[in-house]
Order: sequence, then C-alpha cells, then structure tokens
Amino acid sequence: MQDMLGRKESCASGQLPMTSLSCLFYALEEWTIVELLKKYIFHLIIASLTISAILVFFIVPLTIVFFIYLTNILLLIYQRNNELKADPLSDVWNGVRKTIAGFWDIYARIWHGYELHGVKNLPEGPGILVYYHGAIPIDYLYFLSRLFLWKKRLCLSVADHFVFRLPGLRLLLAVTGVIPGTREECLVALKKGYLVSISPGGVREALFSDESYQLMWGNRKGFAQVALEAKVPIIPMYTQNVREGYRMFKERRFFRQLYESTRLPFTPPYGGLPVKFRTYIGQPIPYDPNITAEELVEKTKAAVQALISKHQTIPGSIWKALLERFDKRRKSD
Repeated sequence: MQDMLGRKESCASGQLPMTSLSCLFYALEEWTIVELLKKYIFHLIIASLTISAILVFFIVPLTIVFFIYLTNILLLIYQRNNELKADPLSDVWNGVRKTIAGFWDIYARIWHGYELHGVKNLPEGPGILVYYHGAIPIDYLYFLSRLFLWKKRLCLSVADHFVFRLPGLRLLLAVTGVIPGTREECLVALKKGYLVSISPGGVREALFSDESYQLMWGNRKGFAQVALEAKVPIIPMYTQNVREGYRMFKERRFFRQLYESTRLPFTPPYGGLPVKFRTYIGQPIPYDPNITAEELVEKTKAAVQALISKHQTIPGSIWKALLERFDKRRKSD
C-alpha cells in the first residue's frame, strides 16, 4: 500500500516517466474523479439542502406522531400486564392517564412554555368547550393533559371520522375519551356530567385557515343544538400562537378540492417551532331557553373571535411568538 502511494506521489511530481502504466492509471483515475465531482457537485448540494429542509420542516410533526403511537403502545402494555377489561372511561385507567398526561405536560412546558389560563371558567358540571382548530391540535392535547393533572377531570373530545380509521390508535382514543360526536353520544356524555369539546371548524379549519386566524365553521350548528337540548353552557377556548407553531402550505386550491371530495386531510403540516403557547378559556355562555341554535352559534363564534382579538397578534408573527418565550410577565385571563 505504501509503495502504491509512493508511486502516485512520484507520478504527480513528474519523477517517473509518463510511459509508466501505473502513472497512466493514476492520471485516468484522478481525471475521472474530478470530472464526476464537477458534474454532480451541484446535484449533491441541492439534494443535501432538500433533505435538510425536509428534516427542519417536518421532524417535529413526525416526532409528535411517533410519541402518540408510543403512548398507545405503553397503554397496550399496561392493559396486558394488569389484565384490564374495564370500560376505557372508568377510573381504573386514571393511573396510566396521569402518567400520559405528565409526559405531555413536560413536553408542553419544555417545547412551548405552555400556559393554561381561565380554568375557573369551567363549570363543575357538564358543558361544551368550543375551540379554534390549529394545523395540528397539539395545543388541545396540552390542555387535556394539564386539565387532568390539575383537576383530575376527563374532557371528552369530538373528532373527525377519519381519526378512527387511523391504524393502531383504538385504545388510546378510547382511554382519552375521543368520540365520533354523534348527537346521541354527546347527549349521553353530558348527562353523565362530562365536559365535551368540539371544534366546529374541524379539519377544514385546520387545513385552510392561516395566520389571520379566520374561523371556518360554515353552517355547523349541531353543537348549539346539543347544548340547548342538554341545557348546558358553552365555553369558548383559544390557544395563542397555535398557527405560528405549526402551519400549512400556502397553495391550497388543489388540496381544498381534494379534501372536499374525499374529506381526508392530504395537506401535510410543517413547522414545530418552539413558540409560546397560551390557552385561554373564556367566560361561559349560559343556557338560555329563549334563543335559537343559530343565535347560539353566532354568540359562540363572537366569543371565540373575541379571545383571538384579545390575545393574538393579527396576522400572526413567528418572530414575535418566539420572543414571547422570554416574556416572564404573567398574561391576564
């Protein structure tokens, strides 16, 4: 090996004649490598930058998905080790619920400096929480975790039907109280004294709202009809900077048409920046037998919009949201 290196150095310095076969091979080898580098160096740079951008934009959302599936695996292990066959909503699961809530609360504190304000506005009995839906509802997961740790209270969550078709999450959805949200299921839950949460904008709001924080409820009024029938209050809720943490791509026409035809969220979220998250729970809208469902929808929409106007810079600013991590002043409810 050393002899070969010595011969290459000699060829390069001209100490051996060019008729040497080894020198010829060496020259051809050097020329080929240089040409290949010249030809493909641009492509290598572009590929490296593309991979880096993908990692930067998608690594945190993918990490969240990984942790969610890991949580479900831990639940399955807990169920098998304790031979549990009880109702997933029963108190038997409270031990593992506390562990899960503790994990997500630590994540919320570290990554988003999460704060929860206005818990005193939640009724002791049943009620319907109505909230703005971010690109990824990670803020809502933070809320559920802290509520359980602070109050040992389980809030049932109405989710889109596609969520129940996701593989490998059945036990997690059941234990954390995620329900399809039919009228009958919501009424039964409220009669049992549960809080029930819903985002009227749902997946459409998650995909196609933006840093202007526009509510996209359409003509949805089912939650108001249920509230009137169950005679329970509606409580508005909003998380500051949720769109600065995670966003959707601007080009929406194709994805909007795809969603409207399939009702599936094909638009991938990106981001995951450690911006400040603060969830605000507003004053409850009490049950009023003298208003219609349409009027209650408008009152609820105005209440959520008021929380956005009070606590959110419009349009949202990523830099401002990042700087708020260093603002130690307590924000008012």
